[in-house]
Amino acid sequence: MSQQNSLNINEYTNFIWKIADLLRGDYKQSEYGDVVLPFTVLCRLDSVLLATKDKVLEIDKTSNFGDKVKEKLFEQATGMKFYNKSNFTFRKLKDDAPNIAENLRDYITSFSANVQEIMEAFNIYAQIERLDKAGLLYMIISKYADEIDLSPEKVPNDLMGYIFEELIRRFSEISNETAGEHFTPREVIRLMVSLIFNEDGAELSEDGKMTSLYDPAAGTGGMLAIGSDYLKSLNQTIYVDCYGQELNPMTYAVCKSDMLIKGQQYDRIYRGNSFTEDGTAGKTFSYMLCNPPFGVEWKKYDKAIKEENEKLGFAGRFGAGLPRISDGSFLFLQHMISKMKPVDEGGSRIAIVFNGSPLFTGDAGSGESEIRRWIIENDWLETIVALPDQMFYNTGISTYIWIVTNRKSKLRQGKIQLINAADFSEKMRKSLGSKRNQITDTQINEIVGIHKDFLPNEYSKIFDNEDFGYWKVTVERPVRYNFSCCEDRVYSLPIVFQKKKNCTWSWSQNDLDGQPMPQDLIDLKNDLVALGNEVYSDEKQFKALIAPVVKKHKLTAMQQRTLLYNVLSAEDENGTIYLDAKGNQVANTSLRDYETVPLKTDIQEYFAQEVLPHVPDAWIDESKTKKGYEIPFTRQFYKYVPLRASSVILSEIKALEDKIQADIADLFE
Repeated sequence: MSQQNSLNINEYTNFIWKIADLLRGDYKQSEYGDVVLPFTVLCRLDSVLLATKDKVLEIDKTSNFGDKVKEKLFEQATGMKFYNKSNFTFRKLKDDAPNIAENLRDYITSFSANVQEIMEAFNIYAQIERLDKAGLLYMIISKYADEIDLSPEKVPNDLMGYIFEELIRRFSEISNETAGEHFTPREVIRLMVSLIFNEDGAELSEDGKMTSLYDPAAGTGGMLAIGSDYLKSLNQTIYVDCYGQELNPMTYAVCKSDMLIKGQQYDRIYRGNSFTEDGTAGKTFSYMLCNPPFGVEWKKYDKAIKEENEKLGFAGRFGAGLPRISDGSFLFLQHMISKMKPVDEGGSRIAIVFNGSPLFTGDAGSGESEIRRWIIENDWLETIVALPDQMFYNTGISTYIWIVTNRKSKLRQGKIQLINAADFSEKMRKSLGSKRNQITDTQINEIVGIHKDFLPNEYSKIFDNEDFGYWKVTVERPVRYNFSCCEDRVYSLPIVFQKKKNCTWSWSQNDLDGQPMPQDLIDLKNDLVALGNEVYSDEKQFKALIAPVVKKHKLTAMQQRTLLYNVLSAEDENGTIYLDAKGNQVANTSLRDYETVPLKTDIQEYFAQEVLPHVPDAWIDESKTKKGYEIPFTRQFYKYVPLRASSVILSEIKALEDKIQADIADLFE
């Protein structure tokens, strides 16, 4: 986006924002978009049709053809896939102030059916009634008709797209919605489409080529529009079949109207949730683009998604696993992967924007790790590009473009490329929300060139798929005890040997039910204390010590074991290893540890070299070993910066102190 365009966007959106001020008092701030967005769309549609208005009216007046034929004639006259056969224009509506509401309804119902469907998505008729009752309808229409020019000559399509997006950002901001759910900066989209089409330039240039493009979170339609325009810039004869789906009714309507004005396939934009109301079920696509909402939970739809995961497994869309409920980003990628064309039908390429979370969130065996494992082990992950910060309108966080495909080139098979493009940006003259940086066309070409070259350098690292995999190994250590008949152990709790049905014993005063302790138990305690308070690390020695007491009180084997390990023992790292009744070592859960072993490393060799020298009694619980995948992107591009010499730092501190003292002295002169 040029600096001039940035200024034009602010000029138009600032004016439209002032129109929203008319609503103050009668509308809540969170409702401003319900009025301003549909009226901005109407104003744009009117401006687009104004030059051909007389032709349409003449055809409607003189033609004797049926409605279907007339529709085609209207479309031919407008050069668009829509028309309006009303005698009114936006400007003429204000000429009859007393009947403005009725005339506006007539004007809207005179549009072609596709525009009427868009207006209904905006719930326009409810807004007309509400504005008319509040005495605001005439004022709103007058502002648009007299003070703003949204004609294509004045506002090209790409600039209009930015204006819609900036309006949505502002309205979303004041209503505490997530603007990131709606749109992506256009230069980021240009980078995404360049990356997924970069590998297929020759094929896409074929005369009469047909291909398809899909976005499951279409927002205002920017990705579909720019993707289609890019392909047509490569090949004017190409036919691009565009599909999209959008949940938010406002942005759905903006998307559909924008595509309609541009002559694109508005009728293949579906409304609803892509996971539970998949408008493209059963379809596959050659190319897919998406910027799913960051960090948005999917609890509202969890029942249907979990049911598909459990019942269909890999026959459905979510067989690899489910991410945590607080972030559904990975659901979108799985949904898109399910729509990849088979390799023998040409395969597919996907570009999706994520924040940093999908790179590393989730331990081995978690939903996120299993999804990463599924993608990488199928050799679908081609490239990840780190974008500059402050690129998006509603957040300054780090973001990444993932390129996923089931038709890697031979050179890339078994490999993953990481590209660090965090420094490829320049500051904008005027920020848009949190967006303060932009990627220039030159920088886009540089990033695409790095991707195409597929060589390791300062900005590019090449890895084997297995480099991102690891084994999570559970390292156990045994419980060790020492033993003593010291008073603090014997008398620490009332010893109540009450025989239970399962032949165990308890140590709780509650078991006495208020009764005094039996004399034989008192005698047992006294006999144990009489053995002394020496601490034994050897279990056999201690058993020999207490053997006479055990024999005197006729304790069973179970009673002996309970007494030995529940009363007279204490954990001791140098003590005797505790064995269960079957003679197996018992793991000390408080000493349990985990080791992360790279997939390319032998687990036993790693264990022998890195663990046993420090804890010789440790062992691996192989039943708990799990495979995981994570992508530590930042670590791969970390550059060590040596600390400055202490003398340099001290001299800077001294200089600051001198300056402060001088400033203080100046205050008292």
